[in-house]
Amino acid sequence: MTAPDIQTHNQPTPLGCDPADLAWVENTVKQAGTSFAAGMKILPPMRRYGMFAIYAFCRVVDDIADGNAPLADRTHELNEWHARIARLYGQQSAPQPEPLERVLLATINFFALRQEDFTAVIDGMMMDTQTAIVAPDEATLDLYCDRVASAVGRLSVRIFGECSDNGDKVAYHLGRALQLTNILRDIPEDAARGRLYLPSDLLNRFDVPLDPVKALDAPGLEGVCRVLSIRAQDHFRTAFITMKACRGRAMLPARIMGASYEAILKALCKRGWSAAVLRQRPSTTLLDKAKWFSLSYIP
Repeated sequence: MTAPDIQTHNQPTPLGCDPADLAWVENTVKQAGTSFAAGMKILPPMRRYGMFAIYAFCRVVDDIADGNAPLADRTHELNEWHARIARLYGQQSAPQPEPLERVLLATINFFALRQEDFTAVIDGMMMDTQTAIVAPDEATLDLYCDRVASAVGRLSVRIFGECSDNGDKVAYHLGRALQLTNILRDIPEDAARGRLYLPSDLLNRFDVPLDPVKALDAPGLEGVCRVLSIRAQDHFRTAFITMKACRGRAMLPARIMGASYEAILKALCKRGWSAAVLRQRPSTTLLDKAKWFSLSYIP
């Protein structure tokens, strides 16, 4: 496969990588079946392939965490990724054995990405691997959101071209807004996997059982989700305000992603979280329409 925008015939390539390696990370993104590849078209090739590498890394470790292999095997594979990332930072001149690692190394060097952000992503996958998360306390939920979402944001804003403290602040708030929206959207699917990411203090306040399946029928679940949706909206608001203090062009992908997910959150709030709504999953819902409407603005 030859990926678009990759120069051949001894011409420079994005990140100075082998065209076959760049094609590998792009193909990994496209095979995931998301709109991510199309959304990244707004970026110049250097930044675009950097984002493809980050997405491919997240896809690989997420697939390990959610896989069907025995717990010991999944834990071993994630720990191996800790070691791989450490090698990229400790032996940057050494040859790397896999296409993803070679493109990640070039991306790390070119955009000065931080090792602790990659480590945080893997640790977030570990949280989902070691045990099914059920009604975590507030601190655990916030740590999970930081690892699986805001850490990815901290990597992304640097590739977008914003390395300031404000860029990290955008990642902090936007990551939490996106992950809380995901949690509010996926309550039935998470319950089917024995997971309940809603915080225990809110569940207790609204007399909702700390059980993934029983929670779906609890009258108080609507109240829990309304409170969490307000938190998500506050994070969206702070993220958008902070973006104004950053480089406008660098924040364009973050603004698009934020607007897309904010539309999903608003659709969720309009739909609600009643037991009747959560127990039925029609093929076309207001939520689906909001998702595709918002994504239609991505060039």
